[in-house]
Amino acid sequence: MPRPAEPGRTALLQAGAEVAARTGLRGLSVNAVVAAAGMAKGTFYHHFSDRRSYVIALHRRYHDELTVTVLTVVAGLEPGRERLHLGLTAYLDGCLRTVGTKAFLAQSRTDTDLLEEVQARNQVVAGLITPDLTTMGWNDPGAVAALVVAMAAEIALAELYSGEPEPALRAALAALVDRKPG
Repeated sequence: MPRPAEPGRTALLQAGAEVAARTGLRGLSVNAVVAAAGMAKGTFYHHFSDRRSYVIALHRRYHDELTVTVLTVVAGLEPGRERLHLGLTAYLDGCLRTVGTKAFLAQSRTDTDLLEEVQARNQVVAGLITPDLTTMGWNDPGAVAALVVAMAAEIALAELYSGEPEPALRAALAALVDRKPG
């Protein structure tokens, strides 16, 4: 009879997030993860077929947690300016609080194992904010949404490196999305 995935899978993912926060994705070895989790290497392979599937699971977990945070903040709001601004703020604040932001925002862009995941996640988020931009009157809200996602990720990285919110960058993004579409 197969063993249940929990709590071992969760412990491995938590350990991996902590290792990634300290060493980045390049330092995220199976040995480092099992050592941090206090588990045998065989336990890792019981839950994940290889390092690649594990890193993808970590990336998904990180972004799923951020998405829940944002969706909780905007729940019940009609599409538009207020929802977009509150969602962007929740995302940026969440990135500052979440373990592994550097690994899963900056380093994931250059990790070939995660490239498809990054692109897919960006498309999902752009799809979530497209109704806001449509309501705000943008002519090509899908294209603008893709740019907003990219700008928000850049701001999150700037804030990560400074260790605090960057009000000027946040205000600039808000002003850009608030501009009357041409």
